[in-house]
Amino acid sequence: MLTKKQRELLLFINDRIKETGVSPSFDEMKEALDLASKSGIHRLITALEERGFLRRLAHRARALEVLKLPESAVPQPVGRTPFRPSVVEGNGGARKAALPAPRGIMIPVMGRIAAGTAIDAIEHETHRVAAPDEGLDPDTHYALEVQGESMINAGILDGDIVIVKKTDTAVSGDIVVALINEETATLKRFRKKGGSIALEAANPAFGTQIFGPDHVKIQGKLVALVRRYH
Repeated sequence: MLTKKQRELLLFINDRIKETGVSPSFDEMKEALDLASKSGIHRLITALEERGFLRRLAHRARALEVLKLPESAVPQPVGRTPFRPSVVEGNGGARKAALPAPRGIMIPVMGRIAAGTAIDAIEHETHRVAAPDEGLDPDTHYALEVQGESMINAGILDGDIVIVKKTDTAVSGDIVVALINEETATLKRFRKKGGSIALEAANPAFGTQIFGPDHVKIQGKLVALVRRYH
């Protein structure tokens, strides 16, 4: 049986290799597990090797291979707070009507946004959706219909409607609507990488996009999600 830290490190390494094709650095592992020194990472990796979960590849820097995962383990990014959407079940049929919102609060849907390859978004209001929380103000929030599957491990599925709070700032770990090069918008997890901005997917099949700070503008931060079922 693995300790909590051994399991966290193994899943973090596995997740990063799937996202980027390269195992994380010792500094990245130390930060992700909130350890004080890299010596702790060395001990964890040695323990994982001894238990047959991990292998170091000779003559290659930062080369680790995950041999197996704990049974029933689902890789989750560590060092982040997972998004747990507020879900409102619709009344069936097409994705057009939601359950009545508290006090009739309706949030404007401003188009579609990609959780994958960036597409145009935030064009004009197409319809309105019932707010899942009476604290959501249509003057400070808007909604977008999600297209794509790059955020499925964050609980955001193709066809979901995300509720976004208008803001032009974000902190690392936030899921944001990001406008790229003043042209296209995408829904991704925001991360600062030194002087650059990383837009991270929540699906191992999609990579992380890195941009200079002048190429990305934050259009809002995800606060809730509406899902309807046929």
